Amino acid sequence: MGKATAASARRRAPGARAAARGGPAKANANPFEVKVNRQKFQVLGRKTRHDVGLPGVSRARALRKRTQTLLKEYKERNKSNVFTDKRFGEYSSNISPEEKMMKRFALEQQRHHEKKSIYNLNEDEELTHYGQSLADIEKHNDIVDSDSDAEERGTLSAELTAAHFGGGSGLLHKKTSQREEGEGEKPKSRKELIEELIAKSKQEKRQRQAQREDAIELTEKLDQDWKEIQTLLSRKTPKSENRDKREKPKPDAYDVIVRELGFEMKAQPSNRMKTEEELAKEEQERLKKLEAERLRRMCGKDADENIEKPKHMSADDLNDGFVLDKDDRRLLSYKDGKMNVEDDVPEEQSREASHESEEEGDEGSCGEEPEERDGPDSHSDLESDGDSEEGSEKPEDRPHQTPGEGLISDDQKAAGTELPYTFTAPESYEELRSLLSGRSMEEQLLVVERIQKCHHPSLAVGNKAKLEKLFGFLLEYVGDLAARDPPDLRVIDKLVVQLYNLCQMFPESASDSIKFVLRDAMHEMAEMVETRGRAAFPGLDVLIYLKITGLLFPTSDFWHPVVTPALVCMSQLLTKCPILSLQDVVKGLFVCCLFLEYVSLSQRFIPELINFLLGILYIATPNKQSQGYTPVHPFRALGKNSELLLVSDKKDMATWQKTSLSLHWASGLRAWTTTEANHTRLSCLAVCLALLKRCVLMYSTLPSFHAITRPLRALLSEHLADCGHPCELQELSQSILTEMEDQKQLCRPLVCEKSKPVPLKLFTPRLVKVLEFGRKQGSSKEEQERKRLIHKHKREFKGAVREIRRDNQFLARMQLSEIMERDAERKRKVKQLCNSLATQEGEWKALKRQRHRR
Repeated sequence: MGKATAASARRRAPGARAAARGGPAKANANPFEVKVNRQKFQVLGRKTRHDVGLPGVSRARALRKRTQTLLKEYKERNKSNVFTDKRFGEYSSNISPEEKMMKRFALEQQRHHEKKSIYNLNEDEELTHYGQSLADIEKHNDIVDSDSDAEERGTLSAELTAAHFGGGSGLLHKKTSQREEGEGEKPKSRKELIEELIAKSKQEKRQRQAQREDAIELTEKLDQDWKEIQTLLSRKTPKSENRDKREKPKPDAYDVIVRELGFEMKAQPSNRMKTEEELAKEEQERLKKLEAERLRRMCGKDADENIEKPKHMSADDLNDGFVLDKDDRRLLSYKDGKMNVEDDVPEEQSREASHESEEEGDEGSCGEEPEERDGPDSHSDLESDGDSEEGSEKPEDRPHQTPGEGLISDDQKAAGTELPYTFTAPESYEELRSLLSGRSMEEQLLVVERIQKCHHPSLAVGNKAKLEKLFGFLLEYVGDLAARDPPDLRVIDKLVVQLYNLCQMFPESASDSIKFVLRDAMHEMAEMVETRGRAAFPGLDVLIYLKITGLLFPTSDFWHPVVTPALVCMSQLLTKCPILSLQDVVKGLFVCCLFLEYVSLSQRFIPELINFLLGILYIATPNKQSQGYTPVHPFRALGKNSELLLVSDKKDMATWQKTSLSLHWASGLRAWTTTEANHTRLSCLAVCLALLKRCVLMYSTLPSFHAITRPLRALLSEHLADCGHPCELQELSQSILTEMEDQKQLCRPLVCEKSKPVPLKLFTPRLVKVLEFGRKQGSSKEEQERKRLIHKHKREFKGAVREIRRDNQFLARMQLSEIMERDAERKRKVKQLCNSLATQEGEWKALKRQRHRR
């Protein structure tokens, strides 16, 4: 029984294969080839796929799909032109041919009548009548052409038609017969008749044109009359009616602004901004022009001498450059109504020439003095050209010189005393000092400014080096001004602006010059310490240099190549220079002011500054053993200058007024009276208290400042208050104590930072995750989604690789089949050729055999 079943299954196998290929034997599948996916148990909610599968079904479906798509593309791989029928419903088998035709016709009509713009809702269809738009017909637009016939436009008369387009012979014959019958005259030729027709048509055309012009004139006249009548018909409403009318509402604020903006003047295009080089060039040209004008006025020349006057030209002049060698024309004049011709002009000229020569001979000795007095400033070189031109003139052409012309005019004197507009750049300090010495402050500033403008770096190659030297010379000149008695501080204050401008142009050379000056001052201080054991305060010039340094360079940098050495220099001055006189106190307080200006932005703590101010307070109080403060160098606890600022005269205290401390006291070149010295001491004490107040406000938040609050409080509250100083000083010291008390509450003493205690080490158990093999590990939702996508990507990737491999196999099979077909066709053709050749050979041999027999 089992064998029979197996045999029957084998007999039914072809049918099963046909069913797998999609043939008619699909229902008679072999049950032994059916694959059944059985489940051990059912799971609710799980969908099962491919429970039962027939072998070869999916493979046949894939083969059919590749044949329809991939094989078609393979066969059309070398074809570039493809014809596609885009008619409606061409490839649709569900639409009948009648419906296709109706739909195509509807689409064609819709394409003709569709709107030009899909966004224009007001567009309507254009209606026509015999190809002409109805809208144009309703407008009755008839353009009048003056050259064409307006009444019978587009038509030809019967005579012209007959004459030019046929029937001319009949018309001519008819006219000829009429003439013969009516007049009996000679018949006209064809040419004469045509000329007559042309003249007649032109006459009609002229008549129509005249009628048209008359109509236009009448229309214009009617319009003019209507305008005159219309002015009569227009009437004005009475004022009572205007009052009854509603008043116009006032315009809104927005409308007012809009109208103002409408009438506002629009911005006019302006010229471009000039560069620094262009401005410098224009300024140099302006100064040169002014200097030339000054020299002209100083020489006494008129402004019109350099201007070429236009020469008189006759109306008969040919302007060909012809000039007569000798002018023999005589001067024509009238006297008492009669013509007077001068005949004695040469004799008068000779007499005048002899008279001038006599005067020149008499005044020869006087004329030599100006030539001997010509010096470097006489501008003789500028007048040489003029003298040469005058010398080339003839003696008789010179006018007679009056005695008043030899004197110097007021304009020449004013031009000589006026400041020149151009200057040469000084090559040494002596040249600059000669230019500036003896001039007022305004003139000195003008000289320096004009030197800079005439030698701008963009005007010439060597101007940069000249201005760099000028900065050093100006710095040296400032030092000389500070060393004078009294120092010219106003000029120094104005020259700082010029120094700042030069420093901005050449910062490197300016920094080198400042460092050179500070280096010399430090070397002199070191030499004095080595030789004498102590150093004195430098002069006012060094203090001015320190002040200028803070103005030219930034003082808030952590390190600066110029400011940092200046800070070191000032700290050395406050620590190494002892206080021996009031001048030293004034200089030290000036250095303290500079220190505060330097550190106003960076707020650095300067211990030398605090030490010096405490020493000033110490020497302003009487020496006692229990002061609570011991001064350090450069101050001494006991000695000659330990009570330098102590004032015991009550009268001088009463007459003192609080004023600013002038730097003139620092020069010390004149003797002071006792009252002036006491007033200076009180002023120094006031400046010291003001500086201390600034220090309290600036350094109150620093912990290092609180180390000196105790001696400062002791000097202010215990000792300085007992000296009986004026009220202004007592109020100032009391304000310092108040500020210190207020800032004390804001500050906290330094304590160690509290750190969290380190806990003991605890042995916590290690939790190891137990892996459950065969299941997906528990994770978050995002991780599960990520794993699902990875799995799906891997599956799709494998499927894509599998499909590509099967496509390649399918293409390989198609290529192999094409090759085998080509080889079979070639073999068939070769075999056919061999057979035909063998047949021909046999026939040839048989024919040859028959011939041989014959």
